[in-house]
Amino acid sequence: MLKFSLRARCAVAVAAVASTVLLTACAPMQQGLVKVGRSELQLPPGDWEKLEQGDSDLFNVLPDDVSHDLPMRTQAVGLRGRQGEMLAVIVVQTNASNDPRDTTLWTHTCPAQQGVQVDDFAKGSPIRIDCLRFKRRADSEDFLKKNRPVLQEWVKQNNALPLAPYSHVSYRYATAEGGYLLVEALVDQRLMRPRTVGTDQFLAAGRPAQEWLIDFVQAAKDSVAMLDGRFVVPPFPVPLPE
Repeated sequence: MLKFSLRARCAVAVAAVASTVLLTACAPMQQGLVKVGRSELQLPPGDWEKLEQGDSDLFNVLPDDVSHDLPMRTQAVGLRGRQGEMLAVIVVQTNASNDPRDTTLWTHTCPAQQGVQVDDFAKGSPIRIDCLRFKRRADSEDFLKKNRPVLQEWVKQNNALPLAPYSHVSYRYATAEGGYLLVEALVDQRLMRPRTVGTDQFLAAGRPAQEWLIDFVQAAKDSVAMLDGRFVVPPFPVPLPE
């Protein structure tokens, strides 16, 4: 069991796709686990490939004498369709290791935003983060350019932008013990919403995207709590398009 000192500190959460991300060649992956720092990413069935692997990012931690206590790792993966089109991109950033960490006070907030579903499960806690943000039509109103410009630039440079319409999911979870995970996803809406005709089919379809978000959030929390950091990404609610 990890033991943590009682010395408190403050940390500022940084962007998931930092400027220090190192570009590597895209390579098809076999079904299995993808290593991301202390975590292991278990992906649902599909034609997944590694897109980028991040260098060691250091969070801005105060006081300065412990500023190197929170090294992070970043990994991006993409899901290709039958025609080679990008259907989904997932970017994960988490602690580089399970090394013992001091008690951490997180300064990141989870503010409400018009047109975005925001769930602050931590209810403004000063010692942890538990924030879900979901934009159903992230391809409209220059959403990525205004809110996630680094992510937008990265997907364009790597030809990794899903077909429109697509959704944006961001979930950030951090504990008072210094555990941290940020996962962002751009997902083709065909994987999130079934095609329906008429009111009866629409009502029968339920709310698959919301149910998937619940499973997604729980999987991320489980990853931070588990010693091996296993992050089991739930299958998308709609089968891959033909």
